[in-house]
Amino acid sequence: MDNTALTALQYGFDTFYFLICGALVMWMAAGFAMLESGLVRAKNTTEILTKNVALYAVASVMYLVIGYHIMYSSPEGGILPSLGFLIGDENSVDSVLAGGDDAPYYSARSDFFFQVVFAATCMSIVSGAVAERMKLWAFLAFAVVMTGFIYPVQGFWKWGSGFLNEAGFLDFAGSGVVHMAGASAALAGVLLLGARKGKYGANGQVNAIPGANLPMATLGTFILWMGWFGFNGGSQLKMSTIEDANAVAQVFVNTNMAAAGGLIVALIVARILFGKADLTMALNGALAGLVAITAEPLTPSALQATLIGGVGGALVVFAILALDKLKIDDPVGAISVHGVVGIWGLLAVCLTNSDASLGAQLLGIGSIFAWVFIASLIVWSIIKAVIGLRVTEEEEYEGVDIAECGMEAYPEFTGKK
Repeated sequence: MDNTALTALQYGFDTFYFLICGALVMWMAAGFAMLESGLVRAKNTTEILTKNVALYAVASVMYLVIGYHIMYSSPEGGILPSLGFLIGDENSVDSVLAGGDDAPYYSARSDFFFQVVFAATCMSIVSGAVAERMKLWAFLAFAVVMTGFIYPVQGFWKWGSGFLNEAGFLDFAGSGVVHMAGASAALAGVLLLGARKGKYGANGQVNAIPGANLPMATLGTFILWMGWFGFNGGSQLKMSTIEDANAVAQVFVNTNMAAAGGLIVALIVARILFGKADLTMALNGALAGLVAITAEPLTPSALQATLIGGVGGALVVFAILALDKLKIDDPVGAISVHGVVGIWGLLAVCLTNSDASLGAQLLGIGSIFAWVFIASLIVWSIIKAVIGLRVTEEEEYEGVDIAECGMEAYPEFTGKK
């Protein structure tokens, strides 16, 4: 096989690999929808499903129109990205076959598709944290700004050759750029929104509000677990060489082992603390393990990945309890899973990657959190002033399904004719 044919074959293979990984990440949208709908009360199911399917569409459009350009069109680096629109031209045949280090090795459109599903994933994190009391259209208005501007700016800082990348900040697949960013936006919204009615008592007691469908939440976790193989595996960006193929395999193994470690440790910690095997903590433990390994899923051994995930599983249990003590109401534990454990994942990079430095990792954590939290707080505040963030107390009592969507997910169980 001559070099031209080999280059074309590798280009086709890497593009196919990138697209399939992107499709796996897109399927995570279903995972978030199932997880969140299982962890809220039945009267709020339709609305949270509507949020999840609508935010994916909003993210796709906003990232096409402006977000992708902001994130990847400033090769000079720095802090301020280029402002512009649309996603540019597809790679030409001549540019691919020219060879050399600068030649593209996968389709530009496959890159856009892979990146847009990451933007949607970041926004999905916000959905569960503000569940059961936020207005649907307030949430979607925020999604427009988050996916079109807030997320791409800090994404540019690392993945678009911005100042964090130049400083040596390492984040392989997005413990910070995606997960901590989503949690930071969620935290800003939750602080302005307030807790659900009845969640916290006058004397500081925390009242559990159980979800309506734990089988659905478990299915959602399995879907997310599966989708994460594309999330981390696709971030190798290439698979057509022996070295890259081995790397992708290592990433898959480490991703799986971190999830397993996170689930087992969370289950054990919950048993020690509560005397029972808490399924919701186990599910969040698996997700915490996945978030923890996302910052560096390649350099650890499989055992190290299991331990990194295990620490994430322990952290998420204590983080959920701590946020409740602070009366920060997060119905699905998203801020703990993606924020607290996202920080752990970024710090854990220093344990296995010799190129990492604690200073650069702390710079990345501080920069991403400050930008996303402050920008989100401003946007949430504007939305609150213009249309309001929260449904009325009566609408919250009746359920936001009826108030926001005019239909119920389980009408046969309500007793209404």
